[in-house]
Amino acid sequence: MEEVLTAPGVSPRRARVAIALFFFVSGFGFATWASRIPIIQHQLGLDEAQLGAVLLALPAGLMMTLPVTGQLLQRFSSRQVMLVGAVLYNLALGLLGFAAHTWQLAALLFCFGCSRNLLNLSVNAQSVGVQTFYPRSIIATFHGIWSVAGFAAAGVATLLIKNNVPTAYHFVAVSVALTGLALAFFPRTLALPPAPLAKRSFFSWPEKPVLKFGLIAFASMACEGTLYDWTGVYFTQAVHAPKELAPIGFTLYMVAMTTGRFLGDWLVTRFGKKPILQGSGLLMSTGLLLAAAFPTVPLAGLGFVLAGLGVSCVVPLVFGLVGRANPLSAGAAIASVSTVSYFGFLMVPPLVGFVAKAASLRWSFAVVAMLGGLVMWLVPKLRVEGEPAQS
Repeated sequence: MEEVLTAPGVSPRRARVAIALFFFVSGFGFATWASRIPIIQHQLGLDEAQLGAVLLALPAGLMMTLPVTGQLLQRFSSRQVMLVGAVLYNLALGLLGFAAHTWQLAALLFCFGCSRNLLNLSVNAQSVGVQTFYPRSIIATFHGIWSVAGFAAAGVATLLIKNNVPTAYHFVAVSVALTGLALAFFPRTLALPPAPLAKRSFFSWPEKPVLKFGLIAFASMACEGTLYDWTGVYFTQAVHAPKELAPIGFTLYMVAMTTGRFLGDWLVTRFGKKPILQGSGLLMSTGLLLAAAFPTVPLAGLGFVLAGLGVSCVVPLVFGLVGRANPLSAGAAIASVSTVSYFGFLMVPPLVGFVAKAASLRWSFAVVAMLGGLVMWLVPKLRVEGEPAQS
């Protein structure tokens, strides 16, 4: 099996490290963009509704390329798609810092979303290939690496903003560094064959047995996407934090989410899947409501920590459960849940801007907090490892 999946001289361990580095590239690049959103908003003179409209360009690019990426993965090895996606992703990131007009920012975000989709779907396909070499689950660790990358990017951004480094220089430097990493570790990735041709759509809406899992993933990813896109803006406009403290909320959120992902397996073993999922929903709601009710640096920061812990384990747990809780195949079920969770992650954050324009950012965060309540309501209805679900 190793001879089929790995390039000559590449061990499973080296392949695991290489794929982890591609997860790092994905997470660091996305967090680099997110860390500069408040500054870009100020430079272009955008209000919350205008920013929300511009942010829609990223999910538009991603959603439009979902079927395209599916077709590419059926024609080429995922390692080839992953490398092209990584290069285009970093190129789009480098150009984002030079957007001088709103239409330019929207066009580049569209390209950023397209390339991000190519990279993320292919790197997850590679992670599944690496998993075949190990008896214990290691995929959650890859997602933890993604979070570590986001935390590192937030720290770098805080330092550069404090030293008044322009956004364009910041993005170009990160783009060059991440492209170098991708090229350096590409030879160690898995030479997987193209995916089998699918008779049905690569991405499909969940059938009824999977829908509850999909809604839980939607709620979690919606909160996660909101925190990625709006924590810096919230600290600037609702908390009125000084410029040098604007990235602190995002940094706290990333630290908490990263910590939660690395502790998740231990917590699930100790307390069980359903209690952790319900506790996650409670943390999401509590954290966002705390930030909305008390817009100060300490309390909003604490709120983002709680919310980060809340979203950290939900999606990995849902993906792990859904294949065993419904009559569909695991692959089809996970693809269906992924479709719904993508909508949450990419469509809800832009809508926050419209709510903020009509009311305020504090109200926007309070509305998103209701999604944590949705998680708490749905979890008891799940059937997990033979446990009866509540009606």
